[in-house]
Amino acid sequence: MSRILPFSTGEYYHIYNRGTEKRDIFLDKADYLRFIVLLYISNNIEAVHISNLREQGKFLRDIINLERKETLVDIGTYCLMPNHFHLLIKEKRAGGISEFMKKISTGYSMYFNKRYERTGRLFEGTFKSVHADSDEHLKYLFAYIHLNPIKLINPVWKEEGIRNSVEAKLFLNGYSFSSYLDYTMKARNNGKRSESKILNKNVFPEYFSTEKDFESFINYWLLFNNTNIKVEP
Repeated sequence: MSRILPFSTGEYYHIYNRGTEKRDIFLDKADYLRFIVLLYISNNIEAVHISNLREQGKFLRDIINLERKETLVDIGTYCLMPNHFHLLIKEKRAGGISEFMKKISTGYSMYFNKRYERTGRLFEGTFKSVHADSDEHLKYLFAYIHLNPIKLINPVWKEEGIRNSVEAKLFLNGYSFSSYLDYTMKARNNGKRSESKILNKNVFPEYFSTEKDFESFINYWLLFNNTNIKVEP
């Protein structure tokens, strides 16, 4: 579903987009990291340019540790895939999501086109959004978004179910381009990632009071077949 109605303050939305003609938009680790940093630095009522920060000698990961002014949106989850991305966002202030996504799309497109010496549109039109209009839908998105990387090892899991739940769990534990690790026991045991500052979990319903609760929730979806998985638009 494309956006028709304006966003409403205090409501939750699944935001997603992919590369034009389904092309890959992340070609290596540096591309993923650039987008992750943009998720943090673009969520700011003030304009901040990564190029200026780099000139000051700051590495990309250092930027995530910088303090920001007031944020535009609240981010609950994210997942980056080779040719698309998913975000779960709360509209914090009027126009916040639109402004945030404009910063992200423009900033990353400029970076990508410069790095790979290309021109033209990178993303497939305006980003798409789905309103999480029920508690059930909102909670489900924490699974749907975080389980997306399984497609990299099992392309038909959404249609046919997950063949090997152990393999899938191990793969998710090693996938660093999503917020999955910021919700797990592994994150607690290894210390917080700098990327965890992208999220504001406190403004989302407390579905998972502990990391164990979150992992049990994910295990539920890993252990059941495709009748439990509904494909988002």
